Amino acid sequence: MLLGQVPLPASTWFPWHRHELHQLVWAASGVIAVKVGDAGWVMPPTRALWMPAGVRHRTGALGKAALRGIYAHPDRSPVSWPEPRLVAVRPLLHELLEYLTGDGVAPDARLRAEAVAFDLLEPLDVVPIVVPSLTDPRARDVEAAVLANPADPRGLAEFGRDVGAAERTLARIFARECRMPFGTWRTQVRLRAALPMLAQELPLETVAHRVGYSSASAAFRRAVGVTPRAYYAG
Repeated sequence: MLLGQVPLPASTWFPWHRHELHQLVWAASGVIAVKVGDAGWVMPPTRALWMPAGVRHRTGALGKAALRGIYAHPDRSPVSWPEPRLVAVRPLLHELLEYLTGDGVAPDARLRAEAVAFDLLEPLDVVPIVVPSLTDPRARDVEAAVLANPADPRGLAEFGRDVGAAERTLARIFARECRMPFGTWRTQVRLRAALPMLAQELPLETVAHRVGYSSASAAFRRAVGVTPRAYYAG
């Protein structure tokens, strides 16, 4: 493993890039986000993202964060997941990663600690939040409105009157460009908006109200596969 420490001020984003090495994207404190194409993950210190070598991505801080640069040579890594995988960072792995990113670790001790750290990478069976962007100008106006206010209750018929398109026309555009119905797409927008608030441990009722749900927990579980508590639990 190659390791380093990178302090990230709030709202700082690295540009899109890729690495020749595998990366474990993790912050010892704060909340970070990672985007791969239209997919996104939000992670407090109890979660990290395995990023395979060569995958184009960008990483940012939703608040002040202490990012750890943790990399592994593909030809020497015992982990070879071909796709990004969310992993649990339980207390032992947390302490090991902090130990490895510190100074003065002897080479033999480092090798032993790295072997244990790899053994502790526990993948979580969750689905990333995917929010495809649109190209049709009328649909982009709808997209902008929903992104600005995920709790907006309007349906396609109401949006259509504002953007000058029939409900069926907008429905076909969303199905064609996003490969999902408008309702599913809006659910993904709402969940993506909820992730940072859930990571910061705001009450579920508050999060649900802000993104337009009566039950954020139920919607989260349907889309992601686990409850918010399980997604972020330490």
